[in-house]
Amino acid sequence: MKYVKAFVSEISWDCSWYCSAMQERRNEDRQKEEEERILQANNRRFNSLFEYPDNSIKTSKYGFFNFLPMNLFEQFQRLANAYFLILLFLQLVPQISSLAWYTTVIPLIVVLSITGVKDAIDDVVKWLPGLPSLDLKRHRSDQQINNRSVSILVNGRVEEIKWRNVQVGDIIKLENNHPVTADMLLLSSSEPYGLTYIETADLDGETNLKVKQAISVTSAMEDNLELLSSFNGEVRCDPPNNKLDKFSGTLSYLGNTYLLNHERLLLRGCVIRNTDWCYGLVVYTGQDTKLMQNSGRSTFKRTHIDHLMNVLVVWIFMFLGGMCFLLSIGHGIWENSRGYYFQAFLPWKHYITSSATSSALIFWSYFIVLNTMVPISLYVSVEIIRLGNSYYINWDRKMFYAPKNMPAQARTTTLNEELGQVQYVFSDKTGTLTENVMIFNKCSINGKTYGYSYDDNGEYVPKSPKDKVDFSYNHLADPKFSFYDKTLVEAVKSEDPLVYLFFLCLSLCHTVMSEEKVEGELVYQAQSPDEGALVTATRNFGFVFCSRTPETITVIEMGKIRVYRLLAILDFSNERKRMSVIVRTPEDRVMLFCKGADTIIYELLHPSCASLSEVTMDHLDDFASEGLRTLMVAYRELDKAYFQTWIKKHGEAWLTLENRERKLALVYEEIERDLMAYALEGSLEFELLRTACMCKGVVCCRMTPLQKAQVVDLVKRYKKVVTLAIGDGANDISMIKAAHIGVGISNQEGMQATLSSDFSFCQFHFLQRLLLVHGRLSYNRMCKFLSYFFYKNFAFTLVHFWYAFFNGFSAQTVYDIWFITFYNLIYTSLPVLGLSLFEKDVNETWSLCYPELYEPGQHNLYFNKKEFVKCLLHGIYNSFVLFFVPMGTVFNSERNDGKDISDFQSFSLLVQTTLIGVMTMQIALRTTSWTMINHTFTWGSLGLYFCILILLCSDGLCLRYPSIFNFLGVARNSLSQPQIWLCLILSTILCMIPLIGYNFLRPLLWPINADKVLNRIHFCLKHPIPTQVQTKIKHPSLRRSAYAFSHKQGFGALITSGKTLKSSALAKSKRFL
Repeated sequence: MKYVKAFVSEISWDCSWYCSAMQERRNEDRQKEEEERILQANNRRFNSLFEYPDNSIKTSKYGFFNFLPMNLFEQFQRLANAYFLILLFLQLVPQISSLAWYTTVIPLIVVLSITGVKDAIDDVVKWLPGLPSLDLKRHRSDQQINNRSVSILVNGRVEEIKWRNVQVGDIIKLENNHPVTADMLLLSSSEPYGLTYIETADLDGETNLKVKQAISVTSAMEDNLELLSSFNGEVRCDPPNNKLDKFSGTLSYLGNTYLLNHERLLLRGCVIRNTDWCYGLVVYTGQDTKLMQNSGRSTFKRTHIDHLMNVLVVWIFMFLGGMCFLLSIGHGIWENSRGYYFQAFLPWKHYITSSATSSALIFWSYFIVLNTMVPISLYVSVEIIRLGNSYYINWDRKMFYAPKNMPAQARTTTLNEELGQVQYVFSDKTGTLTENVMIFNKCSINGKTYGYSYDDNGEYVPKSPKDKVDFSYNHLADPKFSFYDKTLVEAVKSEDPLVYLFFLCLSLCHTVMSEEKVEGELVYQAQSPDEGALVTATRNFGFVFCSRTPETITVIEMGKIRVYRLLAILDFSNERKRMSVIVRTPEDRVMLFCKGADTIIYELLHPSCASLSEVTMDHLDDFASEGLRTLMVAYRELDKAYFQTWIKKHGEAWLTLENRERKLALVYEEIERDLMAYALEGSLEFELLRTACMCKGVVCCRMTPLQKAQVVDLVKRYKKVVTLAIGDGANDISMIKAAHIGVGISNQEGMQATLSSDFSFCQFHFLQRLLLVHGRLSYNRMCKFLSYFFYKNFAFTLVHFWYAFFNGFSAQTVYDIWFITFYNLIYTSLPVLGLSLFEKDVNETWSLCYPELYEPGQHNLYFNKKEFVKCLLHGIYNSFVLFFVPMGTVFNSERNDGKDISDFQSFSLLVQTTLIGVMTMQIALRTTSWTMINHTFTWGSLGLYFCILILLCSDGLCLRYPSIFNFLGVARNSLSQPQIWLCLILSTILCMIPLIGYNFLRPLLWPINADKVLNRIHFCLKHPIPTQVQTKIKHPSLRRSAYAFSHKQGFGALITSGKTLKSSALAKSKRFL
C-alpha cells in the first residue's frame, strides 16, 4: 500500500551530506568512547552531562564562511592549478620574469571563479527531481527539515518546538502521517496494546507497513499527560550504530527492569501510518540516529581521467624541468663562449655576477616561457565539455518518463566520461529491478504449468488483452489483477483437489493483515510486496483471505466461509528462508503449509516426491530463464499425537531466555520435513572477492546499507576499476555514495536515492542507454579532446625549445605576445569544443546493438599513459617541422621587390600562421561527424585568426599604441608573398602524413574489438541482416539462488499474541458475503 502526503521528505540523504573534518572526528571519537548510552526521561539537566548532539542535520557541502577556503583547497588539489599558482609567484620576481604577471593571474582567477561558481551551483541549486515547483535547495532543505515543528511534552502540556531543538530524553508526540523526528523508544499509542504502524520506505526502500509495539508498562499511560510528564524511566542501551534491525537495552522504572529490543524503537526516516497518535522517548538525535549513521561519508568524487591528468601533469613537470635544465646549461655554455662579445651593448644586470648565475635565472625564465605545456584553459575546457554532455542526458527524450513527467537528470557535471568506463554494476536486486510491483504470473501444480496463453489447438501464443481471464464470477476479486490462462480458473471451478490445496496454502501461509477502510472493501497490509501479490492472486481465484484472530484464520473459499484454527506460525527468517503455518481444518485435520525459497523447500520434500520435484524444478528453471522470481509451496498432514508432542517442545523453546532463536529454529526444522510440493513465481576479504569476480553476477542477500557500501568499497580497493551503484530506496544511499558513480531511480520509494545520486531517472532499463550511449560518447569525446589538446600545446610550446638554439638561450619567445594570449583562448578553443560536444563515430542504434563498442572505455584504451606519450612524440615532431620549415623559408629570403624578409617579426608571423593552419587540419582529420556547428567552429576560427591578425598589424593600432602593438604592417607584407603560402602548405602536409599513416595502419596491424565491430557495422550498412526469429533456450542445469523470492520476517509473533484485533473477525467476513 502506497500512501501519499504532501510533506517534504527527509532530505538528509541529499547528495553530499557533509560535516567538517574536525566535527566528524569529534563525533567519531565521542562515539568510540561511548560504550553505553544512558538517559533519563524528562530530565534535560541529567542528559546534558553526556553532551549528546542536538537534532539538527547538515546536508550541504559548503557554508557561507567555509566556501572559499574549502573550494580553493579542492581546486588546488588539481596539480595544474597549483602549478599556475607557483608560476604566478615566479612571475612576480623581476629577475626571472620573461612574461608579464597578469598573463597568468587573469586566466587563473577566471578558471578558479568559473569552477567555484559551478561547485556552488552544484551544492546550492540542486532541485528536488520531479517536484521542480518546490525549488528545493540543499541549504533550504536543511532549514526546512531542522525547522519542522514537532509536539513535545513540557511540564505537563504539549508544546511546539523545532526539530533542531529536540534533545535526548525528550518525550514527543507524533500523529498520523508524520515523519519520525529522531530515533525514539515507543511509549504508547492510540492503537490497542500500544501498537504503531510505520512506513519505512526512506530507511529500507520498502513501502509495506511494519508494526512496532510499546512495552506494557508504558503503553498503559496512553495519552495521559500527567502520567507521561511524571515518567522518569532510565534507559541504558547501545551506543549509536548503523544497524537498522539491532537495538538492545533496558528500561528501569519504578524499581523494575524491562528488556528493550528493536521492535520498541521508532527510527528517524519512518512515517507514522494508520495510527492517530503515539508518544516516544528520544534515544538518538541528529547525527547519532541510525539513518544518519547509515548515510555514509560523502567523498569528493573525481574521475579516473582526473587522476590520470594529475599523473600526466607530474610527467610534464619533469619533462619541463628537464628541458629548462638543458636550456640553462646551453645558456651557460653560450655565455662563456660567445656572450661576452655582446656585453658592450647588452651588459649584464648588476645582480648577475657570472654565467652560472645567469644560467640559474634563465632556468626559471624558461620555466615561465614553457608554462603553456600545461595550459590553464585545459580544466575550464574539460568542465565545459562535461557540462554540455550533461545537458545531453537531461534532454534525452528516450529517457523521459511520461507517467511522472520526469526526465533523466545529470545531477553532477563531473562524472560523464566515467559512465563510459564502468566495469562493475551494483544494483539493489529486488525493488530496483521490479519497481517493487509484484504480480502473480505463472505456477506449476502437480507437474502442470499454468500462466501461458494457448489457442484453440493447444498451441502456445503470446498474451493479448482478449485472453484476459474474466473474474466477474467472483465479486470479491481485485479488478486490477490480470491473468491470461483460463485453464487454471477451470481447474479451480472443477475443484481439482491439488489445485485446491495449492490456493489454500497461499491463502493461509502468510502474515498478511486485513483492513476494511471502506465498508465492503478489503485492503491487505503485507510485510512484503510478494506476500501481498500472492494473497491478492488467491483472492481472485476464489480463496479470499478475510480476517484473522490470534486463534483463527477466516477464508472465503469459493463463496463459503471456512474458519481454520491457527495452531502455530513458524515465522520467516533470513537463515530459514521459509515460513510455515500449522492449522486445524473444519474437518479436524492438522495441516502444515510451507512456502519459501525453492532450493530450500526442495531439500525438505518427502522421497515420494522425487519425480514430481524434478519436473517442478524444470518448470522453475523455465520461469527463472524468463527473469521471473520464484518460490515453492508445500504441505504436510500431521499426526495429531505427533503434533501434541511437538507443540510442547515449541512452547518450551518459546519461553526460554537463552539461545531462544536457535532453539526455535531447531524445533521448526523438526516438523518442516517430508513435505509435498508445488511451485510458483512472482514477477522476479580478497579470496571472496576473487571468487565473486569469476562470476558474471553475484547476489548478496539481506545486506544492511553499510554492508552494501562495504562491498562496493572492496571492489574499488582491490580491482581498481570504475564501479556504478544503482538503487531506488534510502537503504541504497551508502552504496550510491561509495561507488564511483551513483544512480538513483525515482519510483515507488520516494526521492531519497535520487537526492544522493550523481545521475537519476525513473526506469531501470534507462541504465543501458545511460552507459552505452551517453557514457560511451562522453568517454570517446573526452579522450579525443585530451589527445588533441595535449598535442596542440606540445606543438605550440616546443617551438620555443628549437628557437632557443638560435637566440643564445635567452628565453625570448618566438611568438607575438598577443598570439600567446589568444592561442588557447580564441584561436583553438572553439574547434576542439565542437569536436568534444558533437563528435559521434556511430549513431546510438549501433551503440546499443553492439555493446562491444563500450569495451575500449572499460580498459581505458583511448587515452592513457601510452596515448599521452604518442601525443608528446607527435607534438615534438610537429614543433620541429613548424620551426625549421619556416626557418628555411625565410632564411636569407627576399621579397619580390628585393627587400629582405628574414626578420624576426616576419618569421614569427609565419610560424604562428603555419601553426594555426596545421592545427585546423588536424582537428578536421580527427572529426568523423560533421555538423554545421563543427564547420562554423573549425573554419570560422581559422578565418577569425586572419581577421585578428590583420587588426593587430593594422596602422591604426600600431601607430596609436606602438609599445603594445609592434607588428606594424607585418601581416600585409608577409601574406602577400607566395613562399609564405607554399611554406604553409608544405608544413601542413609534413605534419599530417604521420597521423594519416597511423590511422590507416593501426586498425590493420593492431586492431581492437571495437575496430572489428566498426567494420562489421559498415558491412551491415551495405548488407542489412534479415530479422531472426528468437527460439526458447532450455537451461537444464540451471539452478537458482537459495533465496530467489523476496520476503521479510512477518507479523507471526504479533498475530499469535492476540494484540492486533479491533473488531470481530467473523463479523467482518460475513459482511463480504
